[in-house]
Amino acid sequence: MPLTGKQRRKLRAMGHALDPVVLIGKDGVTEGVKEAVDVALATHELIKVKLGPAAGDDRHDAGEELAAGTGSELVQVLGKVILLYRRHPDEPKIEI
Repeated sequence: MPLTGKQRRKLRAMGHALDPVVLIGKDGVTEGVKEAVDVALATHELIKVKLGPAAGDDRHDAGEELAAGTGSELVQVLGKVILLYRRHPDEPKIEI
């Protein structure tokens, strides 16, 4: 189910205080990066992913690829930071 504008605003506000938990390096979005994002989403529900200075991927394309590859929602792309959300299936921590 896609996020509404109000839900995205709330998640962006919550994501403001978060630190990036996954870094995308010069190889771009690899299977290892997708696995790391998947594990982080299972733990935290809302995460930041940072594109390193050598990352060659377009930031919007990288965000969409990560969201599609992990079954998450792309909340925001701001600068070199991607904000992703995936609701925990059993014990959701974030109420939106």
